[in-house]
Amino acid sequence: MAPSAIAEAPLVSLSSHLKTTIGASVLHGPRDVRLETRSIQDPLMGELQIQIKSTGICGSDVSYYNKFANGDLCACAPLSLGHESSGVVVGIGPHVSGFKIGDRVALEVGIPCGQCGICRKGRYNLCKKMRFRSSAKSVPHFQGTLQERINHPAMWCHKLPDDISFDAAALLEPLSVAIHSLNRASPTPGSTALVIGAGTVGLLVAAMARQSGCTMVTIIDVDEGRVNYAISRGFATHGYVVPKPLHSVSSSSSISTSGTSTPSSGIATPQSSYSGISERLEGAKIIAADVLAVAKPDLPELGDDEDEGVDITFECTGKEACMQTSLYATKPGGKVIMVGMGTPIQTLPLSAAHLREVDILGVFRYANTYATGIRLLSAKGPMKLPGLDGMVTHRFKGLAEVGEAMELAGRTVDHEGKLVLKVVIEA
Repeated sequence: MAPSAIAEAPLVSLSSHLKTTIGASVLHGPRDVRLETRSIQDPLMGELQIQIKSTGICGSDVSYYNKFANGDLCACAPLSLGHESSGVVVGIGPHVSGFKIGDRVALEVGIPCGQCGICRKGRYNLCKKMRFRSSAKSVPHFQGTLQERINHPAMWCHKLPDDISFDAAALLEPLSVAIHSLNRASPTPGSTALVIGAGTVGLLVAAMARQSGCTMVTIIDVDEGRVNYAISRGFATHGYVVPKPLHSVSSSSSISTSGTSTPSSGIATPQSSYSGISERLEGAKIIAADVLAVAKPDLPELGDDEDEGVDITFECTGKEACMQTSLYATKPGGKVIMVGMGTPIQTLPLSAAHLREVDILGVFRYANTYATGIRLLSAKGPMKLPGLDGMVTHRFKGLAEVGEAMELAGRTVDHEGKLVLKVVIEA
C-alpha cells in the first residue's frame, strides 16, 4: 500500500486562500453532460486539494457517457466521470507531510478501507469497500476527476518528477493496469507473448511484456491503424490484423478497449460469423494458428517434442471470441491473463486449458504499481518505454469540451481519418 502521508505532519491547513466553488462536468443521463458549479470545502485531515491538469478518457467513461451505465453498474445519480488524472497541489489539509503547494502529482483514484484482511495483504485492489472515482459501484457515487479541483487522500497522490508531463502522468493509470498484468503473469526471460487488443491498455501491456524480458510480443486487433502504430512505435515486435470479413465493425469501435470495460455496442466479434458453438471455436482455432504463424519465422525451429503456442497470452478486450482464441494460442503449461473486462458470461473451450495445464489468471485494476510506473517513465536509454505522450492523439481544452471528447474517444478514427488512440482533456 502507498506510504502514509500524515505522520508527524502540521496540524494546520494550508488552504485558506482557496475558492469555495469549482466548475465540474456532470453526467445526468446517456449523452447528457452538463457544466455545473459545485461547492468544495477545504481539504480535511490527511487530504490534499488538487487542481486537475489532465484527464484521459477511458473506455468505461465512454460507456457511462453512452448508456449511463458500465456493464451491470448503472448510475443512480449525477456523476462526474474521469479517473486517469494528474494535477497540482493547491491546498494541504491538517496532518499531511511530504507535500508542498505546487507539487505535481498523479492520482491513484481507488480508495480502499486499508483495514481488511485483503488490504493488509497488499492486494487492496480487491477490497470490498473500495471507492473508485467515476464508478457507480459505490453509493453515493465517488465523483470523478472531470472537475476543476478535488480533495483527495494524500497517501494516494504520487509526486512526479519534472520530466513527466501531465498527460503522461494521467496515463500512469492504464500503465498501472499493464504493470499489474505483468506482475500476475511473471514471465521468464525469453518468453513469448501474445496481446489481443491494441487499445491503450493493450499497447501498454505489450510494452511492459517487452520490458519484462519477452523476446517476441505479437499484438492483434481488427484495426490496422492500431496494429501499425504498435509495431512502428516499438510496443510490439509483430502484429496481426484480424481479417475484416470475420467482423462487423462500425467506424466507432474496435475489439480493443482500455482494459477496464468493453462497450457492448458497435462490434460483432468473430463469433457472429458462425452459426454454432463448434463453428465459433473452429474459427478461434484458425485465428490462433494464423497469429502464431506471424512470429514463427523469427523463432527457433521447434523440435519434434515441442508444442506450438506462446508462453503467455494477454486478453485485453473482454470479448468471448478473443478469450477462445487466447486458450488455443497458448502453449501447454502457459498462461492466459484476463485483462479486459467485457462479456460476463462466456462459452469457452476449458478442456483446451484443463488438459494442457494452461493457467487462467484474472486482473482487476492494480495495486502497488504507481512508484514503478513513475520510475519507468523517468528511465533513460534503450530499456525505456515508448513515449506515452505520443499515445495522446487528441487533446481538448476545458470541461466544456467533455461531450465532444467522449464522442471522439468512442471512435477508432476521427473525421479526418486519423487514428484515435488516447483522448485527454486538459485544464
